[in-house]
Amino acid sequence: MKSTSPKHAVRLMSSLAAACLIAVAFLSTLSTVPQFGAKAVAAQTDPNASTEVVDEFANVVIPPDMGQTSAQVYVSATGHTLRGQMLDYWRANGASSVYGNPISEPFAAPNGYYSQAFEAGVFQFEPEYLFTEDPDVRLMPISGSVLNHRVGNLRRDGHRAQGGGDSRAYVWRWVDPSGSAAQKAVNSGGTYASDTGHTITGDMLAWYNNHEGWFYLGDPLSQQVRERGVTVQFFEAGLLMKSDEGTMSLAPVAKENAKVLALKTKRVEQAGLPEFDESLFITDPNPGGWADIYAPGRKWIEVSISKQTLWAYQGQTVVATSLVSTGLEPNHTEKGNFHVRYKKLKETMTGFTNATGEVVGLGDGSGQQSGERYEVKDIPHVMYFDADAEALHGAYWHNNFGNRMSHGCVNLPLDFAAFLYGWAPLGTEVWVHE
Repeated sequence: MKSTSPKHAVRLMSSLAAACLIAVAFLSTLSTVPQFGAKAVAAQTDPNASTEVVDEFANVVIPPDMGQTSAQVYVSATGHTLRGQMLDYWRANGASSVYGNPISEPFAAPNGYYSQAFEAGVFQFEPEYLFTEDPDVRLMPISGSVLNHRVGNLRRDGHRAQGGGDSRAYVWRWVDPSGSAAQKAVNSGGTYASDTGHTITGDMLAWYNNHEGWFYLGDPLSQQVRERGVTVQFFEAGLLMKSDEGTMSLAPVAKENAKVLALKTKRVEQAGLPEFDESLFITDPNPGGWADIYAPGRKWIEVSISKQTLWAYQGQTVVATSLVSTGLEPNHTEKGNFHVRYKKLKETMTGFTNATGEVVGLGDGSGQQSGERYEVKDIPHVMYFDADAEALHGAYWHNNFGNRMSHGCVNLPLDFAAFLYGWAPLGTEVWVHE
């Protein structure tokens, strides 16, 4: 079991306490269910407007206020609206360039999650991940339903229990982990998914890793196979395709199987909502002045402790970069893969340090902490990313970026923090390394 330093333990306990306070506020929001889409707009002006949409979410956990955008937008290409957590996670994961456009309004899925369908998959808010370092919006495992409809129920040996239209049993049959196919895959740098008995290799694996496929696509349900002139592989939540030219993309499996999945895809009226455009969320200019905010691919942030530098990426395109100040020992910044999980436009941070300067508690302590208390008021553009309550944020009290200065957070120049806050929605990956 991994050991935990006193600093880490105390900060983790403090952050968990903060999470509990957020949870209390979150639970209080469940009594008021927000409205969505054209019906929501109509309800604001017409007291006789239908309240059918409210009833649908009566027993569904709605995403609480974690700093997600307050905007609601319209995507005319498919005729649907986007707001809040779904809009944030869609933007974080590449928007239409990865998952396609929305094909439904938010709905209560049969598995009890607040959901919204897009052309390539169905996003779901899963509250059990809300106070973790992992994404709390994932993809619904729709491929099983699609495959069962298409090929009939599959037995573990790959044969169809109820017939169907695809006789290639080898595609669906479990791969023996000790057999030659599995060993060949692993030896070539691939991986074997023991829960579903299939391998992921080559360009499929590269795309899967680059898009955090373990969170979104889930495990593979098939081996790679040729279909419709391309190479494809079924995963629990989507269908990954590779063209003969090497282009990787997700198939519009939710759009093509909307009836099978009982998705309500009827277009709604725009009702005065703004058309979606990434520029709507960029409230402050990029200090570098050369960002391509329309580059394809998902958003992710890289922080190098040794170089004291941050890079913001859209796919493989560098959108912005800046010198930063990470944690000064004994309060180092934790390394690992995290996600923007909670955003505050302005925050006052307080805590306690011991005689060596180590942070031994966060918050006001409620009479429990000893040591020297610190308080930094009105910290701007705060983006929490880990369970240690460490955040990306602006720093107005120094201009020594490129050197370690903080209690563990990643200090940013004020103008850069302002840009990053609008550019990086909830769900954006944050990779911190040496």
